Amino acid sequence: MGYSIFGNTTGLKPGILKKLERLYYRRIPPASIITPELAREIAKLSAEINRQIGILINRKGEITHVIVGTHHQIEIPELRGYRDYIARLKGLRLIHTHFVKEFSKSRKPGTGFNKDDLLDLAFLRLDLLGSLEVNKEGEPGRLHLVHILPFPEMREKGLSFEERFFYFYPPKYVWDIKENFLELIKTIEAELERIKPAKSVRDSEDRALLILLKNPGDRDTEERLAELKELAHTAGVTIVGEIVQQRHSPDPKYVIGKGKLLEVMIEAMRTGANLLIFDRELSPSQVRSLTEITDLRVIDRTQLILDIFAQRATSKEGKIQVEIAQLKYALPRLRAKDDAFSRLTGGIGARGPGETKLEIDRRRIKDKIARLERKLKEISMQRELRRKKRKKLNFKVVVLIGYTNAGKTTLLNVLSRTEYLAEDKLFATLDPVTKAVKLPGGNIALFTDTVGFIRDLPEELKKAFKATLEELYTADLFLHIVDASHPDIETHLITVEALLEEMDLLHVPRLVVLNKIDKIEEELPPALLENRYKGVAISARTGKNLDKLLRKVEEMLFPSW
Repeated sequence: MGYSIFGNTTGLKPGILKKLERLYYRRIPPASIITPELAREIAKLSAEINRQIGILINRKGEITHVIVGTHHQIEIPELRGYRDYIARLKGLRLIHTHFVKEFSKSRKPGTGFNKDDLLDLAFLRLDLLGSLEVNKEGEPGRLHLVHILPFPEMREKGLSFEERFFYFYPPKYVWDIKENFLELIKTIEAELERIKPAKSVRDSEDRALLILLKNPGDRDTEERLAELKELAHTAGVTIVGEIVQQRHSPDPKYVIGKGKLLEVMIEAMRTGANLLIFDRELSPSQVRSLTEITDLRVIDRTQLILDIFAQRATSKEGKIQVEIAQLKYALPRLRAKDDAFSRLTGGIGARGPGETKLEIDRRRIKDKIARLERKLKEISMQRELRRKKRKKLNFKVVVLIGYTNAGKTTLLNVLSRTEYLAEDKLFATLDPVTKAVKLPGGNIALFTDTVGFIRDLPEELKKAFKATLEELYTADLFLHIVDASHPDIETHLITVEALLEEMDLLHVPRLVVLNKIDKIEEELPPALLENRYKGVAISARTGKNLDKLLRKVEEMLFPSW
C-alpha cells in the first residue's frame, strides 16, 4: 500500500519491515487507549529489533504513523495538518515502547517519563502519551500514561514542575486499563474551551504571551513588563498572559530554558495565544528555533516597536522611514523557505509599508533601501530649506522632547490651540509638528513636537528617523517633558539624557517640565517635584501652571526681556 515507516530503518530485515507496515492496518476501538493485542504486537517487534517503536493513533482508532527509534529513544516526525489550531489538542496519541532495563535510568522518579517525553507531549499537543514497558522476552509490562493538565487552578505552590502541568496515571498493565479515551479527551478539551479568553476576543485577533527574561540583580522587572504591556496594547494586541524567567544569561537557542518553554507552550494552549512577544531583541536563529518548536508566531520588542511605527506613520516621510527600518531589520533575518518568517504574513510584526515577502532576494531589498534613503535625503533637504527660512525670520525654536507618552503632543495642542492627535498610547506622534506660540511678553517662538524616546530604542529606528531627529539640532531650547505620575520617572529621565548625549546635544539649554501633576498632586506637592528635579510642574490636561511654564521659557529664550 506504499506506507512509509518513520525513523531509522537501516539494518531491518524485509520481514520486519513487512510486520511494521502491517501495523497500519490495525484499528482499535476509538474508546480504547490501546488494546492488549496491539500492545503485545509492538512489544514483541520492539524486542525483536532491540529498538523502541512508537505508534500514533487518531481518535478513530486508526494508526497514522509507525516510528522506529533507537534502543533509547524515538524521534517523532513533523505532524503538519493535524488540527493545527494552537488552543486544541492534536487529535493524536502516542504509545511507544521502552525497555524495562533502561526504564529507571532515564525516567524521572514517580512519573515514568523524562523531560524529552514531556516536551514532545506539550509541543506537539498530543492527546495522550504512553510509555509501554517491554521485558527481555518481548512481553508487554505496565503502561505509563500522562496528559496535559488544563486546569490552571490546580497550579498550587509546593507542587513539582511536572505536577503543575501534567497528570500522571498510576502505571497499569494494559488489560487493567478501564479509562474511556474519548470521554477523557472530551473532558480535557471542554476544560481548555472553558478557560479560553472571553468571546469578545475574535479568532482573527493577536493574542500574546509576554515573555521577559530577568537577571537575578534586576530591580526594574515590573517597570519593563509594564512597558512591554503598554507597547503591546498600543500595537492592538490582546495580552493573555505573562511569563518571567530569572536566568544569569539567555539560552543561546531558545532564550529561556526548556522547562520554561514548556510552560509557555501549555499556557498558549490554555489561553489560546497565537503570538509570543519577547522583551529583548532575538537573533534570527532564536526566532527560527522558537517558531519551529512552539508552532507559534514569535516577535521581539524591536519588531513590536517597528509594527507600532508602521501603524502610526501617516506622512510620506514617516512611511519611508518606517519602511527603511523594517527592511534593515528584516534583511539579516531572511532565509529562503524559512518557516519562522513565512508566518509573518499578517498581524503584529508584519504590517505597514515595510511588509515584504521572502521571495524578494537580498539584492533587491538592498536596492530598495538605497532608493528609499535617496528619497529621504531629498525630504531632509526640503526640511533644511524650511528651517533656514524660519531662521531668517529670527524665530526662536523650542523642541519638545521626552519619553514616549509623556504628554508632549497634548502640551503643544494646548499652547498652540490646535488639535493634533494626542492619545494615551506610546508613539502617538511620529512626524514632527511645528506651531507658533505667543509668549507672555509678546514674543513669538516656534514649538516643535517630536517622536517620543524609549529605552533600548532599536538602532534601525535611530538611523531611519535621522531626518526627523534633525529638528533637535535647530533647537534654542529643549523642553524635556516628563510624566511625573509614572512610577519609573527616574529611568525615563536617564534614558532621554543618554540619547541626548549620544546625539551630542547636551550643550542645548533644557528645561524639565513635570507633566500630569493632576494625577499625583495630592500625594506629592508640585513644589516638592520642582525642587527635586529643578523644573516646572504642570498639567497640560487641566492647564495648571502653563502660564508659569511660558514665563520660564521666555526668560530662557530672551534673557534681557
